[in-house]
Amino acid sequence: MSIGYWDQVQAAGFEVPADRPLDDLTAELTTMLGSTRPEVRDGTAFPALSTWIDRGVYDDLLAGLGDGMVAGLSVGLGEAGTDTVFRRSFSALILAACLERDTAQHLLPGAKILEWGDRVATWFLTEKDTRGFVPDKGWAHAVAHGADAIGALAESPHVAGPEHAVLLDILAERLLLQPADEPLAAGEPDRIAAAVMQVLRRNTLGTDVLEPWVHRLAASGNPFHGPVDHDPFAPTAAPQAFLRALFVHLSLAPQAPIVRPDLLLVVIDALRMSNSPYLRVGSG
Repeated sequence: MSIGYWDQVQAAGFEVPADRPLDDLTAELTTMLGSTRPEVRDGTAFPALSTWIDRGVYDDLLAGLGDGMVAGLSVGLGEAGTDTVFRRSFSALILAACLERDTAQHLLPGAKILEWGDRVATWFLTEKDTRGFVPDKGWAHAVAHGADAIGALAESPHVAGPEHAVLLDILAERLLLQPADEPLAAGEPDRIAAAVMQVLRRNTLGTDVLEPWVHRLAASGNPFHGPVDHDPFAPTAAPQAFLRALFVHLSLAPQAPIVRPDLLLVVIDALRMSNSPYLRVGSG
């Protein structure tokens, strides 16, 4: 179907067309999620599917739609720098919308949500293509979209305290896995911090869990000591950017978690420890 057809659907406020079966429309939109054209992928397929999910069009079909998005996470998995990243990344974003719809309407059994969670976590930690914005092709943003899916999963009533701790570990591991020569330069630390806030707002985790988690990130490497034949800041750039983002989110975000006062002190201590040379007061 030509993009002109979907332009008409968009102009009509994304009303579901009556001239074609929903299954056919969904299959076509799913394929379009992998397009290298941002106007097709970001501008048409994503808003169409997310709007229909939000309006309840898929309420009776949500399990099948989510399963289709989970399948999309494996398309080209292991590749880096190729166009398959778009299908994986935008499948994660639509899966997040499916999770949010279930949280709002309680449509699916817990086993299905946990199954999706396992698949998302496996993909998120296996994904090799961490590009943000790709010239001429638009957003890939797999790390950001993966964080969005983790955050949506955290809000599910089927996910409780033990799973919340696992989700934080997954987010931390993603940061620690980031290659030194591939900086997260497209807002990903803030998207991960936002996902962490979704976990924290469930108020299931205390500082006994959170303090070692924060210090694990802060202790990922000290750029002020060690060999001088390479950039010492590159290996610690992702976790450091995240800790700064988490400080901002904890300080400014609405609906603060109960643990915010104590966790802010933990984050401040971690930042002080990992940035001590910058914080020295000169003798004058």
